[in-house]
Amino acid sequence: MELLDLEISTSRLLLKTISMKYQEDIFQEFNQEITTYMYTKPPKHISETEDFINNSLSEIKKGENLVLVILKNNSFNFLGCTGIHQINSNQPELGIWLKKSAHGKGYGLETIIALKTWAEENLDFQYLVYCADKANIPSRRIPEKLGGKIIREYKKTNLSGRVLNILEYAIPKAG
Repeated sequence: MELLDLEISTSRLLLKTISMKYQEDIFQEFNQEITTYMYTKPPKHISETEDFINNSLSEIKKGENLVLVILKNNSFNFLGCTGIHQINSNQPELGIWLKKSAHGKGYGLETIIALKTWAEENLDFQYLVYCADKANIPSRRIPEKLGGKIIREYKKTNLSGRVLNILEYAIPKAG
């Protein structure tokens, strides 16, 4: 399976392997507001975004993680990033962030459904993990719509110093 050239299409979206082509979009859109409920913090310099992309590509080559950009499939407009972490584990973890202007349009659910389908066809796992802050209701709706059940709750201080109240969901395989 060649992850560096992966493309997953949905009715409205194209998910494709991250590349330096999207460094400016990621740098501009991955801001303080977007990272409110995330562990990471926004980059201060474009070099941090370049490091993120290079590290992501290295992890993809090693077969550890899959990091994709989310694009509108008709305009190739950048919408955000998504991924599957620890892809060879029994519980790979799904992740996603969308730029502010893409919120509330159903792109998050559409993206995660596409990733789940791809994982079921290409990976061997027990269930998929999806973590969301308790206060982030739109993000919590995604695993809940996919039959996800909360398996763990914990507090985690993010890199910006904010305490997150994490709900860890297990999303079952289809069927």
